[in-house]
Amino acid sequence: MLETFKALAEPSRLQIVDLLFREPLPVGAVAERLGIRQPQASKHLRALSEAGLVEVRPEAQRRIYALRAQPFQELDRWLERYRTLLDQQFERLDAVLEDMQTARKSAKGKANPGRRPAQR
Repeated sequence: MLETFKALAEPSRLQIVDLLFREPLPVGAVAERLGIRQPQASKHLRALSEAGLVEVRPEAQRRIYALRAQPFQELDRWLERYRTLLDQQFERLDAVLEDMQTARKSAKGKANPGRRPAQR
């Protein structure tokens, strides 16, 4: 998993992952869409490939890059632990906010006990 994080730590590689999420692409299209030179795109794609995040398939004279699902599924499983922790914290926050709202309503009721309409 450390290799996954190292590969994704570079902003251009994150952009490449976003591009490949939409569709598999050859290196030339990746370079063009990111506005970088083809050797730079190849370097980033190689790093993503070595980390196991993308796969390459030959298609005539081109090499097509596509995302591999498995590393992202592993990353999702790892992150699930933290989602659970965050959900628990949000539940506690909801309870505190509800208590505060109940206390505020109770305080308003005590401040104006038996309020009568004004006489004319």
